[in-house]
Amino acid sequence: MSKTPNIFVRSLRELKSTRCLALTALLIAMNIALDLMGLELRLPPDLKIGFGFLANAAVGMLFGPSVAMMAGVCTDLLGYIAGGFSMGMYFPGFTLTAVVAGLFWGLWLYPCRVSVWRAIAAKTCINVFCNIGLNTLWLTMTGGKAMAVLLVARVPKNLLMLPVEIVVLYFGMKLVNRFYQMLPAVSASERPAGEKTH
Repeated sequence: MSKTPNIFVRSLRELKSTRCLALTALLIAMNIALDLMGLELRLPPDLKIGFGFLANAAVGMLFGPSVAMMAGVCTDLLGYIAGGFSMGMYFPGFTLTAVVAGLFWGLWLYPCRVSVWRAIAAKTCINVFCNIGLNTLWLTMTGGKAMAVLLVARVPKNLLMLPVEIVVLYFGMKLVNRFYQMLPAVSASERPAGEKTH
């Protein structure tokens, strides 16, 4: 029997690190701030690509699926509160979507495995399962519109945005990884198992 911990256990062990806690909190705050500021890349025809997903992806890449799923819950709840409840009544389905997205980011990108193919796989899973699948279901339940009607607009939009989002994700995670490697080494007592020194 292998003594190597699975990816979820390894990710949970990251929580022993002060670096993990501090950076995850920072990335959650960055995600919320980017969403509140409405910082977007506008593309024809009437497409808007936000950058908040990069913070979520960075948590998954650096600290794994377990931490990213917890961060997804915090981001969704704190973002709802920080937005002054402007999105109407809270609906837990969108929190579940954030958890599933954290799972995908961690499974595809952890630990710091950034490649074109992994970026394609991660963002495709997010767009298909989270954006098109789960979020459309939640919008049907909360808005009363038929799922087929919503899919007519949401499927083309997500497919058109996908190539640009993949490029942004790939280069964004390369940059995050480079900055992360430049951080000073942590002490051996708080370094999670398997983390390399810099």
